[in-house]
Order: sequence, then C-alpha cells, then structure tokens
Amino acid sequence: MGATIRTPRGKWIEEGLRALAAGGPEAVRIEPLAQALGVSKGGFYGYFGNRDALLTEMLDTWEREVTEAVIAQVESGGGDARARLERLFAIAASGGGPTTSVAADLAIRDWARRDEAVAERLRRVDNRRMAYLRSLYGSFCPDPEDVEVRCMISFSLRVGYHFIAADHGSLSRAEVMELTRKWLLR
Repeated sequence: MGATIRTPRGKWIEEGLRALAAGGPEAVRIEPLAQALGVSKGGFYGYFGNRDALLTEMLDTWEREVTEAVIAQVESGGGDARARLERLFAIAASGGGPTTSVAADLAIRDWARRDEAVAERLRRVDNRRMAYLRSLYGSFCPDPEDVEVRCMISFSLRVGYHFIAADHGSLSRAEVMELTRKWLLR
C-alpha cells in the first residue's frame, strides 16, 4: 500500500495568500482553498489548528518574504548601494509570486484598515522596508531629508504604481519609470 502524499504546508499558505489578494481575508476559507489545491480539507488540519492559525502563518510568511528574504536576495548580488537599489527595483518590478505580489501587499494594507493587529504588523514591515531603503540611499546621499524623500518616492511607487492611470504625453509608462529610477539613483 502506497503512502498518502500530503499537500505541503507552504502550498496552503500560498493559496491562502492568493485568496487574500483576490478577495480579502473573508475569501480565505478552508473548503475553497482545498478545492483550489485539488485536495480534501482534512489535510488542512494536519498543519493548522484553525483558520486563524492559517491567517497568522500567511502574515508571518508574507512579512518574512517581503522584508528579510528580499533584502537577502538584494544583498547576495553584492555591489555598491546603487547596484543594490537597481536589484531591489528589478525585484519589485518583477511582481513576485503569491507571497510577494503587489496584490497581496495591497490586500494586507486594506485588511490593516480594519484589524489593529494586522495594522501593527504592516507598520513593522513598512518600517523595516524604509530602514533598508534609508541604509542604501544614505550611503550616497549626505542629506537626511534627501534620503527620506527618495525613500518615500521609491516606496510610494511600489505601493501606488498600479493605481495610477495617467498618460505621460509622448513618453510611455516604462520610459517614465526609467527616468524616475535614474533620478532616484543620481
């Protein structure tokens, strides 16, 4: 008799983050997740005591992946601060998977408006991201106010880029983003 293959814990978390991105925390329900994974919901309880445990692990995974994992990826490539910022911008522009997608980020931001514990976690994540940006910009910008402005613009682009529907005259969105990147790195 063959062993039953269990759906890995990480797949439940990824699918939960996909559901969160698509419909908010209310969309993270065990039965639809199991259906999306093509498994029975019984396997869920081998990993998680309940839905709240899954939601907590989803947030833990998201926090780790959008802070320390991204920072480690950026740092692993070496180079000066501008080279690391270029790598960070490329990672941010790539969209990422279910854990690091802008959609997941935006869904967590929306959730944080209604849940103080999620808001505290979001503040911690945003502060970690901003601290990392400050460390990079601060290595070549001597003015702390200039550093803060560059950090705010960089971070705002990550969060708000997808909401802006404006035309850019004779320039494409990609051309404007390239000009912005060059300006930030000057």
